[in-house]
Amino acid sequence: MTRHGIPGLILAAAATAALAMPLTGCSDDTTPSGAASKAASAASSLASEAGDALASATAEAGQKFDEFKNGVNAKGDVKVGDVSTDSDGRSTAKVTITNSASSSRSYAVQIDFRDQSGNLLDTAVVTVDDVAAGAAKDATARSNRTLSGEVTAVVARAVRN
Repeated sequence: MTRHGIPGLILAAAATAALAMPLTGCSDDTTPSGAASKAASAASSLASEAGDALASATAEAGQKFDEFKNGVNAKGDVKVGDVSTDSDGRSTAKVTITNSASSSRSYAVQIDFRDQSGNLLDTAVVTVDDVAAGAAKDATARSNRTLSGEVTAVVARAVRN
């Protein structure tokens, strides 16, 4: 089974650099220590890019929740299905919201995409307007980038107003 998420990216970058080492010439920047340094730099760059993407998605989620002023915790109203991959390679999960309130409500739901170890890979927010009292509505949470390996989706938070 393959490794997933940022640790997997780091491992892949290091392995690629290690395999490329014997193919290089003998100049100073292709010595084993130079190649190891390049591999570490590449791994660090990949980890940084993945971390930046996750930070951006998390910040966007926070902004969407800020729009729901005086929102009531509604995590119990939300169920999330299994993760699948769409035609663009993004992870998706069906989100079902059942309004337990006595009148129509709108919801903001944060779905976290996680790897087998529970590490956060990405986060997405779906908003669903006008869910009638006692009724259910479906939405689809979609990752912001391509995720690899076995990915699960969990409801991180949900509010209604």
